[in-house]
Amino acid sequence: MTEKPNLTPGAEPALADGGPDEASLERALEAVRTALEQPLPNADVPMMVLLVDDQAIVAEAVRRALSAEREIDFHYCAHPEQAVRMAGEVRPTVILQDLVMPGTDGLTLVRAYRANDATRDVPIIVLSTKEEPAIKSAAFAAGANDYLVKLPDSIELIARIKYHSRSYVNMLQRDEAYRALRRSQQELLKANLELRRLTHSDGLTGLSNRRYLDEFLGAEWRRAQRESTEMSLLMIDVDYFKPYNDTYGHVAGDNVLRSVATTIRREVKQPRDLVARFGGEEFAVVLPGAGSVFARMLAEKMRRDVAALQLPHVGSKVSEHLTISVGVATLTPTVGIAETALIEEADAALYRAKREGRNRVEFSTGVSGRN
Repeated sequence: MTEKPNLTPGAEPALADGGPDEASLERALEAVRTALEQPLPNADVPMMVLLVDDQAIVAEAVRRALSAEREIDFHYCAHPEQAVRMAGEVRPTVILQDLVMPGTDGLTLVRAYRANDATRDVPIIVLSTKEEPAIKSAAFAAGANDYLVKLPDSIELIARIKYHSRSYVNMLQRDEAYRALRRSQQELLKANLELRRLTHSDGLTGLSNRRYLDEFLGAEWRRAQRESTEMSLLMIDVDYFKPYNDTYGHVAGDNVLRSVATTIRREVKQPRDLVARFGGEEFAVVLPGAGSVFARMLAEKMRRDVAALQLPHVGSKVSEHLTISVGVATLTPTVGIAETALIEEADAALYRAKREGRNRVEFSTGVSGRN
């Protein structure tokens, strides 16, 4: 059938095949560009040392050892019951944990750090007064990263603090970079899906457009050919649509097309089926795996549903309300027959429905009649 695009005066026309307008496509493309250009964050985390020890003299010695290191911030906790809470507030890059404290032992605190989300991965250097293999083994088993006999040499202490801090900061940066990458990938996927939806959608009705209809029909035709299964196609035309536009105006005409699109789409229940705007006031419904009996019943149901809308149409020669005509064709694809044969058969049936008076369903009597 000949396409008769319906354009609202003063509105920007949609793409020729019923696709989205240029503004919609540009917005989707801009979303893709934005997602691609998102920079990965650089987690600039300073070195933060938290010493947990009940001896003030040890705290003072450590503070002095670190005082010349401008890139290291020092924090001190003398009470074991406050250690985990303070670690969560300070967010240290290294915890120096005394092994023996009043009321609790250092290994219990090490396990508490590891059980807390805020400190689960923070490096822990255990400070002990003894160099004993059994104590070291217990410390590492509890989750410690290192072991020092206090008070260690300042050079060694600083070196170990810097080593563990930088390893921890690098881990944070990798994790944050990964999360940022995942966010960017998700935004890009979302933008691509929206762009794909816009590219495949008819801007007026929200149905699939002619471009996607052709792609879908071709793919399903090849599948049906491989599986030797039937396919049905409904071609739907709004009766006397030009007189409707002439009588009620193009805005009303656009609204009618949306109403018809919603009505016929409501009857399509299977996820495999496709409803598309073929062009102008014509629609197409592809029914993979559906035989002629089901296709004819569905077409008649759609015709009745549109008539039941009771949309006034004084320019119609067949009814006082808006109606549709439907052509139905069913084929089992075979070698040497292209999917265009299905379109031609359904189109011929639609032409016969219009010729026989409209507001009716006609079935193909050509190739599909042998199925």
